[in-house]
Amino acid sequence: MVKTASAGALGTVLVDGKGHTLYLFEADKSTTSTCDGACASAWPPLLTSGAPTAGGSAKSDLLGTSKRSDGKTQVTYHGHPVYGYAGDSKPGDTNGQALNQFGAKWYVLDTAGNKVDKS
Repeated sequence: MVKTASAGALGTVLVDGKGHTLYLFEADKSTTSTCDGACASAWPPLLTSGAPTAGGSAKSDLLGTSKRSDGKTQVTYHGHPVYGYAGDSKPGDTNGQALNQFGAKWYVLDTAGNKVDKS
């Protein structure tokens, strides 16, 4: 489940079914994730066992999936694999916004699937 929530100055952003903020990784240049191992521990991929669903103002036609190197299926939105962040402890946290980790920056996504480049 990908839905939306208000994140203060960041505006309306994508969150998972539990309300935790979702992020894109600028190192991902396609729907295939480049984040695994230690990266995936810090930035857990949003996985699905079936077709992902949209809620709130998230757009179902922007949802997709891609296979990860471990064979699991990761949710994509507007062509970006999406991730949570281990540093976010509760719904509404955006502690991962604009962090530069594992070789590139991480950003929350707006409802169009674009990075929100402000902090």
